[in-house]
Amino acid sequence: MATNYEVARIFLEMAEALELQGQDPYRIRAYQRAARTILALEEPLAAIRARGELMALPGIGARMAEKIEEILATGHLRAHDELVEAFPPGVMAIMRVPGVGPRTAQRLYRELGIASVEALEQAAQDGRIRRLRGFGEKTEANILRAIERGRLLRARIPLARAYPLAQQIIAHLRTAAPIREIAAAGSLRRMKEDIGDIDILVTADRPAEVMQAATRLPGVTEVLLSGPTKTTIVTDIGLQVDVRAVEPEHFGAALQYFTGSTAHNIKLRTLAVRMGYKVSEYGIFRADTGARVGGRHEEDIYRTLGLRMYPPELREDRGEIERGQRGEMPDFVEEADIRGDLHVHSDWSDGRAAIREMALAARARGYEYLAITDHSIGRGIAHGLSPERLRQQIRAVRRLNDELPGITVLIGSEVDIRRDGTLDFPNDLLAELDLCIGSVHSAFGLTEAEQTERLLRALRNPYLDIIGHPRGRLIGARDPLRLDMRRVMEAAREEGAAMEVNAWPERLDLNDADVLLAREIGVPLVINTDAHAPEHFALIFYGIATARRGWAEPEDVLNTLPLRALLPRLRRHQWRKAA
Repeated sequence: MATNYEVARIFLEMAEALELQGQDPYRIRAYQRAARTILALEEPLAAIRARGELMALPGIGARMAEKIEEILATGHLRAHDELVEAFPPGVMAIMRVPGVGPRTAQRLYRELGIASVEALEQAAQDGRIRRLRGFGEKTEANILRAIERGRLLRARIPLARAYPLAQQIIAHLRTAAPIREIAAAGSLRRMKEDIGDIDILVTADRPAEVMQAATRLPGVTEVLLSGPTKTTIVTDIGLQVDVRAVEPEHFGAALQYFTGSTAHNIKLRTLAVRMGYKVSEYGIFRADTGARVGGRHEEDIYRTLGLRMYPPELREDRGEIERGQRGEMPDFVEEADIRGDLHVHSDWSDGRAAIREMALAARARGYEYLAITDHSIGRGIAHGLSPERLRQQIRAVRRLNDELPGITVLIGSEVDIRRDGTLDFPNDLLAELDLCIGSVHSAFGLTEAEQTERLLRALRNPYLDIIGHPRGRLIGARDPLRLDMRRVMEAAREEGAAMEVNAWPERLDLNDADVLLAREIGVPLVINTDAHAPEHFALIFYGIATARRGWAEPEDVLNTLPLRALLPRLRRHQWRKAA
């Protein structure tokens, strides 16, 4: 039976093929939304179908449910087969090269006969692409760089794809075999933005049954190793999964060891040797007698060495052990600290739910406030609001606040930062808002100097409160903007603007290194989901993990504040007070 990933892959290929044909954008987005919903599921689609609940899933209507039924029953979708067969297979692969897209892929095929990524690479190396009108040496260099980067990225899987898969594997193993304890380890547990493989540790009375169950996991394409205590499989997305059974008394030490990182573990073991101990995946032992002093629990390792147990996200040898020795480990931001989401879209632009529905969902999460920040007019593909429609929305939100208790809806806008650094709405309109997020959605190919100056100019606008997803990247699909991030952050600090940690799994932007830099410079952060539907509020989990990897504390994050304290901290209010 087809796995969740196989169904999502078919839908994504449908969207790509329709895009190549220049079909209706609404139809394309319907397949993309369905694929995202399916990839985020933590249980098999087959189980949801068995309960008759496919159409309860976000973005899955009757026609999409029928297609899922067909894929689950037959392993393929006839409409997909017919559509994809209309193109040479390589043309769709070319379209996926960052910076190429459907129109360029079609033109390269039509005018140069390029029908594979390999042929595209050769043509760029031979200088043939620059002969096409509108192309040049810079285009060829960008294509070659994107192809090489794609090769590197294919060796790793984005966190947003690996994490749900790991949860599905854990859930499947729990039901398929008798297990006492089970946990994911490795870079997944450290919540890195991309994952090389998945490590899963278990304790069980009959570990051989767990190993056998691992070989029968949905989506397994190859079994590399199958033994009584370790199984290694390869999934249909090319991800290797290692399932290890350990003795219960070793579980904590093994979890610590296999979580890593290698650099953190080396530093920890060096400290242990200096203190007269030896640490391994089996426990912590006295070096002189060999006596085992702990290892059943992960905390045993750290406590014995006089350390507080570090959250997995921090274990990267970025000074955490030294700070722990000095007793300086802070309390890091947690999901429970977040009081509201300041980057939310509704069906006024490209969201899928009404403002009231988004507000009710936020209230149900315990939020005190949220900001509706639909796109500005420059985002035509996202149905961006004209000035007139934005003023209508302002009035609608004010009426909603009068009748909806328990939450405050702030009215904002995600305003395009144009190529020249100006904002997409005039200042007199921005002044009517509670907040303004400025984001880059175009002209991604500017030089570092040009892109940096673009953001610096935007920051000089007194009504810009937050820079949204500052690097503009899409993990695995679009390179980050070339920026002098230190200069941008220094300007943000001087102007009183905040920088966003965008929790959308394909963005995770700012990344962890940028969060560290923001804290060093003293720039306030906000952690937002960029939600387009009520279920997207749960994505805050990824943003919190990214912020924690950058050592963010609650006081670094503006939307941990109650509303009465948040509003004075927004840049526009600081500017007005100073004026």
